[in-house]
Amino acid sequence: MKSMEEMIAAAQKAAETIQSQMGETQAKLDNIEVEGSSGGGLVKVRATARGRILGVAIDDSLMKPEEKQMVEDLVAAAFNDARDKADRVSAEEMAKIQQGMGLPPGMKLPGM
Repeated sequence: MKSMEEMIAAAQKAAETIQSQMGETQAKLDNIEVEGSSGGGLVKVRATARGRILGVAIDDSLMKPEEKQMVEDLVAAAFNDARDKADRVSAEEMAKIQQGMGLPPGMKLPGM
């Protein structure tokens, strides 16, 4: 039977491993690019899977003063699309960490 000190040391080592994997995954997410779009591709937003916005592209056909409200709506929709895609990629990467640790699907670790 393991002593309390051995169990605490094992738990600390597991926590350090998880923290290291989380850091690696966060860095990986900042290098994965997603693209959100709206208006059939007239507005595109590029972002990292971590949610950092890299760029916005607006088709020239929308650059008319009378289209201002529509452009604003399309930009918001494209941002939301990019955010949804980033969240999906992030969730997939976090699920890989949990599977690698042998945790049951759906079990959430603090900070995940």
